[in-house]
Amino acid sequence: MKLDLQLDGRPDEAAQRARELIDAGVDGLFTFEGPHDVFLPLIVAAGSSDVPPTDLMTNVAIAIPRSPMHLANMAYDLQLLSGGRFRLGLGSQIKPHIENRYGAEWSRPAARMRETVLAVKAILNAWQDGTRLDFRGEFTKHTLMPPTFVPGPNPYGVPPVLLGALGPVMTRTAAEVADGLLVMPFHSHRHFRERTLTAVAEGLELAGRDRIDIYPQAIVAMGETPDEITAASFGVKGLLAFYGSTPAYKSVLDIEGWGDLQPELNALSKTGDIMKMIDLIDDDVMRTLAVVGTPAECAAEIKTRFGDVAERICAYFPGSTHPAATISALAEALK
Repeated sequence: MKLDLQLDGRPDEAAQRARELIDAGVDGLFTFEGPHDVFLPLIVAAGSSDVPPTDLMTNVAIAIPRSPMHLANMAYDLQLLSGGRFRLGLGSQIKPHIENRYGAEWSRPAARMRETVLAVKAILNAWQDGTRLDFRGEFTKHTLMPPTFVPGPNPYGVPPVLLGALGPVMTRTAAEVADGLLVMPFHSHRHFRERTLTAVAEGLELAGRDRIDIYPQAIVAMGETPDEITAASFGVKGLLAFYGSTPAYKSVLDIEGWGDLQPELNALSKTGDIMKMIDLIDDDVMRTLAVVGTPAECAAEIKTRFGDVAERICAYFPGSTHPAATISALAEALK
């Protein structure tokens, strides 16, 4: 399996960090919509002569507040800069963030994401094939494309458009219309097998498609020694507690019989009692929802969970910064 790791968000540090990760044996880099722009670090990495060519991906760019035209322009240009190594990963976020952080309109997220994916692909394909742009949807319309605004065919082809999902409706939507599915990192092996893959099969059948590329994501508590693993586990439990407090993610806890954790974590999140939230994530919960161990043990667990359905893995190390040798050991073990 190939290993994708997060390129930290600060654009002024992106080139150096990208070089470090690539030198350590990482196969690809991804960014997420956090405290910095999701695209800028990838632009820096792709445009720097000090960074070897590597696979790049947004994981994810929040799509609902953005125009499909903006997304298509950015995807086209990053495909150029990266020499054909870019994948546009899109996600919906949840209602409070869309309405109260982005100041955008929230409704029917799966329907909106379906239309956004189709609109972005329609724009990119119109540029690539020279055909008239005529996309008319429920939420967006793209019918005006004067020659002045047409970049022409991309020499590296149309970049893939991926969709992040957790629930069955969004997962089916990804399988119907996207080029790939980004599996939300908050999940268990059972949830992935029984819920995610079932929804993928349903979506493929609805669309009359044979397959879709699957990009699993894993939250990883990794270390070379027991003490390092214990230290890494603290950050992992914190991230699991944050995800677990979200009502939209309760289904993952439900399938493991831990549904009562969600409202308890949610109540604590509103009082800001982070340590009590972390205390609720015991080792059993952590090892069920995350991957824990040495680099070799983590690689073996990742391959057990995903090796039969995916060719690469996106790994998160919340709260941990691993030396190059540890990252290299994970990358080599996955290979």
